[in-house]
Amino acid sequence: MSKEKKTSQKKHISNSKPHDSSSKLIFGNPELCSQFLRNYMDIPLLKNIRAEDIEDVTERYIPMFTEERNSDTVKRIKLSEKDTLFFVTLIEHKTKVDYNVSMQLLRYMVYIWEDFEKEMEKKKKGISKTKDFRYPPILPIVYYEGSGKWTAPCNIKDRIYFDEAFEPFTPKFSYKLVQLNEYSVGELVEKKDELSLLMLINRLQSIAAFRELNLPRDYLKDLSENSTDELLDIIARVTASMLRHLHLPEEEVSEFTDQVKERDMAVLFEYFEDVDLPAERKKAREEGLAEGRAEGRAEGESRFAKLTQLLLESDRTDDLSRAVIDLEYRKELYLQYNL
Repeated sequence: MSKEKKTSQKKHISNSKPHDSSSKLIFGNPELCSQFLRNYMDIPLLKNIRAEDIEDVTERYIPMFTEERNSDTVKRIKLSEKDTLFFVTLIEHKTKVDYNVSMQLLRYMVYIWEDFEKEMEKKKKGISKTKDFRYPPILPIVYYEGSGKWTAPCNIKDRIYFDEAFEPFTPKFSYKLVQLNEYSVGELVEKKDELSLLMLINRLQSIAAFRELNLPRDYLKDLSENSTDELLDIIARVTASMLRHLHLPEEEVSEFTDQVKERDMAVLFEYFEDVDLPAERKKAREEGLAEGRAEGRAEGESRFAKLTQLLLESDRTDDLSRAVIDLEYRKELYLQYNL
């Protein structure tokens, strides 16, 4: 395989799981991840988190992920310069309601704590059995991009029967739920960060939804002018993934994503204000085909009439001659108009 082809395949986002691909891009970037923790978690300890405080340790925990969960990420976050503990953030991406997510997250958390314990034991044998030993806090997050309401319980105790009778012995941890569709357009625009735009793009399910966004020009202008090239590239790639999901032709996907990279994002949204592209194209194709067929029939009938008239004028009215005329008529229609 050529080097160019490999590069092309690497850059192309798979369309099989567009939301998973988008989430992986978003939460794989430290700046976007810091925006998420600062502006969307409502946790005071995270209000000053910076991109440089975040370390992606997902590869370390690959054994706990299954193939269908390849968009999950694990971050280790330094809370302060003086604090020696690390904050482990577990982000779970969902596009459909998963009622067993609390149990899945508990498995993740136990795996991470066990790994932390082994790491500390290597540094000092027996430290995990001492009085002052503590495990790092874990913030389990479910980032839900589905269009419906998340109806799964957030507390694992609700997945255990006889939970009240055995309440003292049943775990009660809850995960942090972030429902994309619960944010209004106005609430996201007020964040004024790149993540807000990506969240707006990720929740689009149709071209019609594109038209209804009506984003402020100053919001798009500010992001276009002040975003880093790396973040613009992520916005372009997430946009491409979404547009492919909406079945736009590849040349138009490239055209729109180029507008993002050229810092002119307003054009991307303005293009969709008045036209439902797939529906309009289908309608145009159908109308064009019908018109072509009608013209083909009219011209074919005219040719047939002329041939018939010539035949009558020459008194060649035998059955064989009429069959030849009929065959000629059908041939003309097939060759010229594919009817």
